[in-house]
Amino acid sequence: MSAKQKIVVLTGAGISAESGLRTFRDSDGLWEGYNVQDVATPRAWYRDKQLVLDFYNMRRRDVIAAQPNAAHLALAELEKDFDVHIITQNIDDLHERAGSTKVMHLHGEIIKMRSEKNEHRLYDIDTDIMLGDIAEDGTQFRPHVVWFEEPVPMIEQAIPLMQAADIFILVGTSLAVYPAAGLVDYVDDDVVKFVVDKVIPPVTRYRNIVPIEKPATEGMKELLQLLTGKA
Repeated sequence: MSAKQKIVVLTGAGISAESGLRTFRDSDGLWEGYNVQDVATPRAWYRDKQLVLDFYNMRRRDVIAAQPNAAHLALAELEKDFDVHIITQNIDDLHERAGSTKVMHLHGEIIKMRSEKNEHRLYDIDTDIMLGDIAEDGTQFRPHVVWFEEPVPMIEQAIPLMQAADIFILVGTSLAVYPAAGLVDYVDDDVVKFVVDKVIPPVTRYRNIVPIEKPATEGMKELLQLLTGKA
């Protein structure tokens, strides 16, 4: 039996938006009414930890209340026929809850926390992080998310995956956030690249693009049928 083809998927906010989760890019730099600079940078954290904790506690509650949608489920379904690796810019766990087993989070995970000093030791969290919740190293617990102005360490692990893709799928991302957007540059020119979004992002410089200009749920249903023959 031949090995399964490797599908590498890069997902962004558009796939989770249909589960009711929004990001700052929906509204000109505001995220649920907050200025990004006030809640999603290291400077914001050291200026007002309570405000940042309150903001991410709300985001965590939103994620826990949300459910995977048909696009998440379609990507999980692809695992029956392909070796599927998902690289997501999203901090929610909807891919995992849909059944996907190989998910890399570029920008961290809202359902985990870590100390201010140690980004490698992670703790699961499904409640609020409170001011005064202290890690073993004596520093305040913070959300395990990559803030603006912070490095994205998982990029180095994502690059070899992109290079190994037999098929590439881009779902629900505007390709506006770097370094994540630059990952597409590592997909081989000869690899077919399916782009699923209600507004196709700027991809004209890439070869073998197959645009599916639909919301993630509709577009992934179409793509699942195209790749597997399953309705």
